[in-house]
Amino acid sequence: MKIGIITGASAGLGIELLRAAVKRCPDIDTYWLIARRKDRLEALKTEFPEKTLRAVPLDLTKEESFNTLLDLLKAEKPEVKLLVNNAGMGKLCDFDTVDRESQLTQIDLNCRALTAVTHTCLPYMTKGSAVINISSIASFAPTPRMTVYCSTKAYVQSFSRALREELKPKGINVLAVCPGPMDTEFLGVAGCEKGKSRTFDMLPHQNPTKMADTAVRDALRGKSVSTMGPFYNFYRILAHILPKCILMKFTRC
Repeated sequence: MKIGIITGASAGLGIELLRAAVKRCPDIDTYWLIARRKDRLEALKTEFPEKTLRAVPLDLTKEESFNTLLDLLKAEKPEVKLLVNNAGMGKLCDFDTVDRESQLTQIDLNCRALTAVTHTCLPYMTKGSAVINISSIASFAPTPRMTVYCSTKAYVQSFSRALREELKPKGINVLAVCPGPMDTEFLGVAGCEKGKSRTFDMLPHQNPTKMADTAVRDALRGKSVSTMGPFYNFYRILAHILPKCILMKFTRC
């Protein structure tokens, strides 16, 4: 049985990634959708009657969730052709003004959960499989007022590049996707609504549908990093050239 696994699948970019995967991966008949909100996952079944969608309600900030996923994989022994680590969160704030739990939850979800889910799924992946890790343009340079978020996404970027190199002999690709701001639930949860951040208001907002399709396409093509649009492709190059102290003056949220 060939399956795809998508975390953070209940809203926003997660749903668009599912749509893109269904379109571009015709050999995958079953998708395991992981998120906390089971009702939202179940509601997606009517949109994709030609596929088998399995709601796997897990809170990826909890250790027991990884054991639950492992038990499911051991019991069914599927071939995981596509793993999408999309679950994540951010917080626009000055680091010292927000409670410790909010800051640590970003690390747990963006780094620890992504690492644990990938480690759990890799034994079930084979040649031609792909891992898509959702990073961010914030991974390219330190971002004041999103200090923890940008740091977690830098981890995702580094983790993805190194793991990709390790898995090349097995024919498994790992892609880091680096989108700019998108009009999804993420902005509201992160406190990045219009008027809250000059930088977020000025940056070009990206279409989640197009971003998801670009991500899945790039993963299947064997790319290592995926950005979309001339502005963000240029910024990605610029971030490798300019000193970080200069970049921070422009990235401050």
